[in-house]
Amino acid sequence: MVGADVKGHGLPCENQPITSRLSLICGTSSCHMALSKDAIFVPGVWGPYFSAMVPGLWLNEGGQSATGKVIDHVVETHAAFPELKEKATSSGKSVYEYLNTYLYGLASDKHLSSPATLASGLQVWPDYHGNRSPLADPSLAGMISGLRLSAGLQDLALLYLATVQALAYGTRHILEALQGAGHDITILFMCGGLSKNPLFVQTHADVTGLPVVLPADPESVLVGAAILGAYASGDFPTIQSAMGCMARAGSVLQPRKEDKRYHDKKYTVFLKMVENQREYASIMSST
Repeated sequence: MVGADVKGHGLPCENQPITSRLSLICGTSSCHMALSKDAIFVPGVWGPYFSAMVPGLWLNEGGQSATGKVIDHVVETHAAFPELKEKATSSGKSVYEYLNTYLYGLASDKHLSSPATLASGLQVWPDYHGNRSPLADPSLAGMISGLRLSAGLQDLALLYLATVQALAYGTRHILEALQGAGHDITILFMCGGLSKNPLFVQTHADVTGLPVVLPADPESVLVGAAILGAYASGDFPTIQSAMGCMARAGSVLQPRKEDKRYHDKKYTVFLKMVENQREYASIMSST
C-alpha cells in the first residue's frame, strides 16, 4: 500500500519519494511505519532497521499497544451497550455504523458541520495497555475526565467519539516524534480493520492535518503477499516496481480545517493528562 501509484489524486506526495509517506496499519493495535534513506534514531520508536520493509530503505516502527481493542472495551463495557446492540441489530447496522450515524445526527441537531466538538467535555488518555510509542512506558494506564452520573446511549456515543479522538492524538504524538527526529512526512497511508471506520479515518486526517489515503483493495495484507510473490517469481525486478503496479490508491480524505483549533486545544489537554498521571504515580510511590 505504501508504494501505491497516486498519480491523478493531486496529493503532496505525488512527486516525492516514498519516505514522505507514513503507513498506519490499524486494527486491534496499530503500527506506524516510517521509511528513510538514511538511518534515523527516534526516541521511543523501534528501529531503525535496514531493508526491513522496503529493500534499500531504513524503517522506524512506532505503535499503539491497543487501538481497536480499546474502542471495543470502552463501548462493550458501557451500561448502554445492550441498548446500542439492540438498536444496531434492528437497523441492520454494526454497532460502529450505528454510533457514527447517531453522532452525525446529534451534530446535525446542533447545527454543527461535524460531530468533533460534541466531545469537548470528555478527555481521554487511551493507553489502557501501556504506551508503546513515543513514551515507551508500559506502566501507563487509561484515563477519562468529564464523566457524569448519566449512562445512556448518548453518553456512550460521546465517550466513543472522545476515545477515537484520543487515539488520533496518540498518532499525532508519534508523528511529531518522527518528524522531530528528521522524518519528512506529508501524508498517511492507512489500512487494516479500523481503516473501514469513516469516523476513525476522518478524525486522523483532522488531528494530524494530513491527507489520508485508503487502499482501493480492502484486503491490503493479501495484496502485499501477492506483491512479494510477484517479485519472488521474477515478474517484477524490484519490490518497489511491484508495489507501484499492484497496489492502488482508493479514496482520499482531506483534513477538515474547521476543527483544527478544537483539536489543537484538545491535544494540549491530551499531553497534560500523561504529565498528571505520572505526577499522581510519583505522589503515591513517595515514602
